[in-house]
Parts: sequence; structure tokens; C-alpha cells
Amino acid sequence: MLDVSRVQKELVECNRDESISGVSISLADGGTDLSHLRGTISGPVDTPYQGGTFVIDIRLTSGYPFEPPKMQFVTKVWHPNISSQNGAICLDILKDQWSPALTLKTALLSLQALLSAPAPDDPQDAVVAKQYLREYNTFLATARYWTEAFAKGSSSGIEEKVQKLVEMGFPENLVRSTLKMVGWEYIVYLDKLTYS
Repeated sequence: MLDVSRVQKELVECNRDESISGVSISLADGGTDLSHLRGTISGPVDTPYQGGTFVIDIRLTSGYPFEPPKMQFVTKVWHPNISSQNGAICLDILKDQWSPALTLKTALLSLQALLSAPAPDDPQDAVVAKQYLREYNTFLATARYWTEAFAKGSSSGIEEKVQKLVEMGFPENLVRSTLKMVGWEYIVYLDKLTYS
């Protein structure tokens, strides 16, 4: 059984100093389910992710906090330890190094630190890791481009895009899954909806 009071306490703690830490957590899809959350992290300064806001899907099992949260990047990101295809994350504290003493906030701060210090020798995305190790300047340019395209400005307004489509009458779950499938490209998505 999920420890609801702990999760509620963690949400308050995490959001208390969001302007300083650069991380926050809310209920996913504006719902009431404490086992499905949405985290956001600010791209760290002096990295190609600076200025971006990255959305993380967080799912808690009934074993939380004794089992790690399941986290996945919703925002596309070019990073050796994060899948460019599905947002899967390679980070030890989300696997065998998890401890009940850790919190959702420490997990999000660890993801933020991972953006600052990639570990290409233990990659989630071999293609990105290879580029990081062999063509570092190309890696930096690609990571900056992806941050601009997916985590900043109008294109990072994923929530705004979702809301607009929901207001048009499309179900939110369908909107999110299809937008993710087309790489959050709004126009492609509208074409898919319109012509399917």
C-alpha cells in the first residue's frame, strides 16, 4: 500500500524551494492519483541543457519508498544516459542503489546532476554516448539543439499544447501518447488527428 502521507509530505517539501532547486513535482494530468506524478527539472547552468525545462513522468509502486520510483523523461533530451527514443534513464539510484532514505526530490536533483555530468561509459543510449566520446563538439551542438527544440519556448509548452488539444475535445491520455509518438511535434499531431 502506497504511503500516501509520505508522498504528500514529499510534494510539499519538493515544491517549497523550487526557485532555488530548479525541481518540482505535481500530480500527473491534473489528477488525484498520488502514484502517478509529473516532475520538472531546470537544465543546469553551463550545460547544453541550460534554460530548458524537462518534464519527467514519475510512477510509484505500492512498495514505495522501499522500491525506487519509475522515472522517464517526457521531454526529448540528447544525453548518453537517457534514451533519445523513449526517455528511459540509466541512473543507479533509480535501480539497485535506491534507499528508502532517498526522496522524489533527491531523485530529481540526481537527474539534474546527471544532466551536468554524463556517464558515457555506462550509457542508456549508445549512439549518443559514442558521439559524446568521439565528437564532443557535435554532441554539444546536438544537445543544445534538442534543448531549444523540445525544452524551451513555444515547443516546450507541452502542457499548453496538451491543454489546447484537450479543449478541442480530444482525450488527454490519447493526446499525450500520440504527441509522444510523433516527438511532440504539434503540427504532425494535428495532421494525424485530422486525417485519421
